[in-house]
Amino acid sequence: MTKVLVTGGAGFIGSHVSEELIARGYDVIVLDDLSGGFEDNIVKGAGFIHGSITDQQLIHHIFQEEKFDYVFHLAAYAAEGLSHFIKHFNYTNNLLGSINLINASINHEVKCFVFTSSIAVYGASPKLPMSEEDTPHPEDPYGISKLAVEQELRVSHDMFGLNYIIFRPHNVYGEKQNIGDRYRNVVGIFMNQILQDKPMTIFGDGTQTRAFSYIKDVAPLIAESVQIPDAYNQVFNIGADQPYSVNELALSVAKAMGVSPQILHLPPRNEVKDAYSSHEKIQRVFGKRPVTSLEDGLNAMAAWVKQFGSRQSQKFKHIEIRKNLPAVWLE
Repeated sequence: MTKVLVTGGAGFIGSHVSEELIARGYDVIVLDDLSGGFEDNIVKGAGFIHGSITDQQLIHHIFQEEKFDYVFHLAAYAAEGLSHFIKHFNYTNNLLGSINLINASINHEVKCFVFTSSIAVYGASPKLPMSEEDTPHPEDPYGISKLAVEQELRVSHDMFGLNYIIFRPHNVYGEKQNIGDRYRNVVGIFMNQILQDKPMTIFGDGTQTRAFSYIKDVAPLIAESVQIPDAYNQVFNIGADQPYSVNELALSVAKAMGVSPQILHLPPRNEVKDAYSSHEKIQRVFGKRPVTSLEDGLNAMAAWVKQFGSRQSQKFKHIEIRKNLPAVWLE
């Protein structure tokens, strides 16, 4: 049986990708330190190793013992805005941890390394929608770390023959998302605030635009990618096409949750105003697939959230820079 490693498999996207891989007959091993995920997210039938990608010795041991055919690397701390204030933590987890996996994949002759990057690599693109042909210009440490891993995979392929597939997802939401994380995943934050009878908080005037991507439109493509030869050594945007303002999103989330919208605007933070991408390339290589509407996706997530309940948001304990930190993150 083909054996695969899924890092971050107790997290949101990783758990869905693991489920898709098991459905396709793979032997799945999940590696997760449970810093952002939950053990009950781990898919039935998957093996589980509790540990961090930053642990070099552990990574070496796992690869030596398990003999993986493929690696699906989804472990990350994906908080773009917060990454300015946690630079060491960001680069240790999102860059150096990835390097440990790349080194091990080369040394143990992994057939393909699948990496979830982010459209954060584009920064404030002068052209919308963002295309894989655009020159990346990330504006936050999170995007910088993702772009560095992309470049490392390219040179590792050139030097050592390590095949890779890079996906740049954006604003993914859906069931199993950690709605208690106060720093990332705006849909989850809104739903958690509603469950706690709090207003939905929006940085700035809410006119910033994003395309919000339903998880079940994203995870199957990532899982099946290693069986598509034309996907090898390529970069793909993946997610929804239709952009919405954050104000529009808030109204849609309130409707899905069955409440009247209550919105509190906070001082603006440093973020890209408009970010959404083209998916012509992935449609060309993978074929066109049905896309879940924002309304249907939010309704599905809302049903899960109501059953699951609210989560208490925890403060991030590793703030390294407090200058210009949004006041709401200090509360």
